[in-house]
Amino acid sequence: MSVLIFRLNGVDEDEAADVRRLLDEQGFAYHETSGGFLGLGIAGLWLLDSTEQAAARALIDRYQEERSARLAAEYQALCRAGQAETTLQRAIRQPLRTLFYLAGAAAVLYLVLVPFLTLSQ
Repeated sequence: MSVLIFRLNGVDEDEAADVRRLLDEQGFAYHETSGGFLGLGIAGLWLLDSTEQAAARALIDRYQEERSARLAAEYQALCRAGQAETTLQRAIRQPLRTLFYLAGAAAVLYLVLVPFLTLSQ
């Protein structure tokens, strides 16, 4: 019976490609499912042989630890060089998204505070 070994929802394409390559190189038989048209399904990689789950999981865990360490080192190098993107730079690069998030935060704050502000009336 198939067993879900790696969820693809929210995963960068390069990471998904690396995991596929690792599974192929180690000879694990798997199939891939998408999230479907509305994204309600489970996008993931499924092992065809559930007895291989522990070995495949160990392989993926090792890869993710190495990837995490590599990305953290790259980020630290960017920070030391002064080239890491700041929140302000990201907000300027994506002004519509920033305005959308600020409007959402203001709406939530308004909805939370309105009952307290209207108590005296």
